[in-house]
Amino acid sequence: MRIGFIGLGRMGANMVRRLLRDKHEIVAYNRTAEKTKEIAGEGADGAFSIAELVGKLEKPPAVWIMVPAGDATEAQIEELLEHLQPGDTIIDGGNTNFHDDQRRHPELKKKGIEYIDAGVSGGIWGLANGFCLMVGGDPEPVKRLEPVFLSLAPKDGYLHVGGPGAGHYVKMVHNGIEYGLMQAYAEGFEIMHASDYTLDLQKISTLWNHGSVVRSWLLELAERAFAGDQDLKHLKGWVADSGEGRWTVQEAIDKDVPAPVITLSLQTRFRSRQDDSYGAKVLAALRNEFGGHAVKTE
Repeated sequence: MRIGFIGLGRMGANMVRRLLRDKHEIVAYNRTAEKTKEIAGEGADGAFSIAELVGKLEKPPAVWIMVPAGDATEAQIEELLEHLQPGDTIIDGGNTNFHDDQRRHPELKKKGIEYIDAGVSGGIWGLANGFCLMVGGDPEPVKRLEPVFLSLAPKDGYLHVGGPGAGHYVKMVHNGIEYGLMQAYAEGFEIMHASDYTLDLQKISTLWNHGSVVRSWLLELAERAFAGDQDLKHLKGWVADSGEGRWTVQEAIDKDVPAPVITLSLQTRFRSRQDDSYGAKVLAALRNEFGGHAVKTE
């Protein structure tokens, strides 16, 4: 199948490589021309403008956008619309808020443009292992693009989960769950790291991945992270959040669904960015005031 692809970052480039490996024809564009030239050297048909990309596609064209969610994706869609015709298809594979999908779908439908939202999980390992795809949109365009989805995903790793926005909605909740899982592992390993026993956390990670109920791919990644330096001295404990965790918590609030683990996992990420928490200072001051407990001063 011949498809356009915009955005050749770490995930986007590997998605193109996986599609090329499965004999799809990819017309690739990236704002940075060097990345376009690089992927063209691996078999893609490089384009150096959106007009050139659309012009190289068969009618009706389908274009996959893999750029940061928000303003970047909005701008890319607006530019694409200058070159697309009724019957053409846009696939947004970024971590877009599902509310944006619900807005875009009817707007694009009025112009005759099909819109598919694809939640993508797999990170930098997707090229080798496949990308888990959670796809939302109308049945007809999704069915037509299935050869692409099936090539990107591992066996049983693709599902048309529902109508417009459903793909990014499921991906949002997926990432919220990911926050909770990661936080539980982090707390457990911190307890063991602080224990009076001399514990090899890498070996314990390996052990738990053989028959344990907590075995997982994240645990395999922990095993890799602990290799050579389980104290992780080379890292700073500063943890970003990419938005989906916040949106998951907001959706839980909107639907009156209790989600304490995911919420606290998100709050812990916020705490990680404070070099010196004022809230912690207040706690220390109060303990000192009411109980005379020792405090540390600068």
